[in-house]
Formats: sequence, structure tokens, C-alpha cells
Amino acid sequence: MKNIRRHYIKTSRLTQCVRFAGRTVSEETLLFIHGNASSSVFWTEIMRKMPLRFRSIAPDLRGYGDTDDMIIDATKGMGDFVEDLVVLINELAINKLHLVGHSMGGSVIWRLLPALGDKVRSITLINPGSPYGFGGTKDTEGSPCFPDFAGSGGGIVNPQFAKYIAEQYRGADDPLASPRVVMNNFYWKPPFKPTNEEALLDSLLSEKIGSDRYPGDFVGSSNYPFVAPGVFGPANALSPKYVGDSVKNFIESANKPPVLWVRGSDDQIVSDNSLFCMGTLGKMGLIPNYPSEGVYPPQPMVSQSRAVLEKYAAQGGHFQEVVMPSTGHSPYIEQPAVFLDLLLKHVKAAKQ
Repeated sequence: MKNIRRHYIKTSRLTQCVRFAGRTVSEETLLFIHGNASSSVFWTEIMRKMPLRFRSIAPDLRGYGDTDDMIIDATKGMGDFVEDLVVLINELAINKLHLVGHSMGGSVIWRLLPALGDKVRSITLINPGSPYGFGGTKDTEGSPCFPDFAGSGGGIVNPQFAKYIAEQYRGADDPLASPRVVMNNFYWKPPFKPTNEEALLDSLLSEKIGSDRYPGDFVGSSNYPFVAPGVFGPANALSPKYVGDSVKNFIESANKPPVLWVRGSDDQIVSDNSLFCMGTLGKMGLIPNYPSEGVYPPQPMVSQSRAVLEKYAAQGGHFQEVVMPSTGHSPYIEQPAVFLDLLLKHVKAAKQ
């Protein structure tokens, strides 16, 4: 890819495929963290457009892209990803950096900030997963709908979608599970399609599939929607069951870099009425035996993020929320020039 350098960095934990752009050494380093069902390829357009004085770094997380195919211990929440990145940052001798995370990459950042401490100069969250995880919670405090966190984890993933990834299926015949259709209907707002659609589809299809990879394992539950999280893979790692103290640690982090929160106005994946949430689907009558909105409402994902960032600000931090109109789950791909302007202004302000 033009102006993008790809290297394999071996650390004490694994060998990560990492893409670089800009200077090989710079005091202005940005670490780009991709989301689920994608890889560092999703960042390449933004990295190519970054001013050359910056050092841009985008790793493939474990189980994604060309990084080692390794099991994710979901009981650690985002812990495996965080520990991999901390070791990578030390291996690359980075002393100061700006964090940029999209979707699940934002979920990683909620926990990565306390792990990196004063190395972090700024944070940019793009449609981040809720700090309380994905699925199974009902209010801005992240209270579980049921004690077993039913409705989160590997069991809520469409198994046909995962099967198509394993088969490297590139067609568009299945409107509910085809990776191409899911990407074009939910990653961005239709009718937008990126010019590098095939490369992005390659990236989506690079995710490793299995009961101990994606979507991971799950257990049955007597509670709606009758599945509860297992212990392996990224979907389970995103379960609120394994959030632990990460929200508290983010809010109380001694280092409080400024946070830019960018989200698409028409995001259907991370929203207060997500079409990937069992509460939303049950309320719409698409999943049988829905108990009631009072028992299992749609997870207020955006409101949960806002509530946590407001607490972060109340303890000395600062955040700015920007809604990009006419965009979906990936506004940095849909409107790269607008996003890049926001990012560069944020990074510049963080230096002052």
C-alpha cells in the first residue's frame, strides 16, 4: 500500500503485524487501534493522509489480520489486547503517544489508558464500544439485566456470519449474514461504499474463527435471550461480565489526557438502540419470548459512554463529543477529510 510500511514485530507475547506511516522516529506518535471484524487495513487511508511529521502506527490485534493466531482469554476482558499493546509500545521505545480507537478499539482504550499512565497525550474515540461492554446491561451505570449477563458474548453472534468468514465468502446473496452485506449496510451509512471495498472486505475476512476465537464459546441461560457468555474470543471479551474495575480505573486515572469522542449520526452498531443488541431486537419482535422493555431494554451504549466521560471530566479530565452527520459506524472512512481535521486539531491542542 502506497506510503505504508508493514513490519512484523516479535515481542515476549506474540508476533504482531504492524503498519507504519510517516517518520520512523517522532515525538508526535499516534497509535491506531482497529475494531472487531477488521484489521489495521481500515486505518490505511487516514495514515496516508497524515502529515509526514507524524509517526502513525496501526497493529493487527491478536486473532486479526496477519498477527499471530492466538487464543483470547475473555475472562480478562480487553486484557489480552491491552497487555499485547503495552509490550509492543515498550518494544518500539515509545515514550509519548496519542491513542485513536474505533469500535472495539475504543473498548480497548477504556482499559489501555490506566495501563499506559502518563505516556498518553490524547485520546480519540470513534464510535467506541460502551465502557460497560456490549450487551446485557440496562442503564447508564452498566447494571446487568440478569446476574449471568445473558444477551452478551459469543452466543449473540450470528453463526452464519462467522461461518462465511471462515469460508472466505465474498458474495452478497445472504442479506442477513453475508460479510460484504453486513459491512456495506452497517459499517457505514448506505449508499456509501468505499473505493477500497475489496481491501476492507479482505480485512474483515482476516478474523480468526472458532469456538476459542470468534465468535467464541457460550453457555445456555434460563434468561432472555437464553445465551450467556463463555470464556474465549473477542465477543466474550466484550461481555460486561468481564469489565471488572476498568471503568473505575479509567475515570480515576492519574493522567487525564483530553478525549475527543467522534461518532456517526446514523450508527446502527453502537447506539442507544443498536440493531445488534438483543434488547432492541426483542423490542422489535424479532426475537421470541422477549420479557419486556422494563426487564431487558435496549442497552444505552452511547449514554453509557457519555456518563463515564462526564465522570472523567468531573475528576479533572476533559472531553469533546462530535457527531458527524450522515455517517454510520465508521465516519473516519466515510468522511476522512472531516475526521482528519478534527483529529489534527485535537492532537495539536493536546500539546499546548
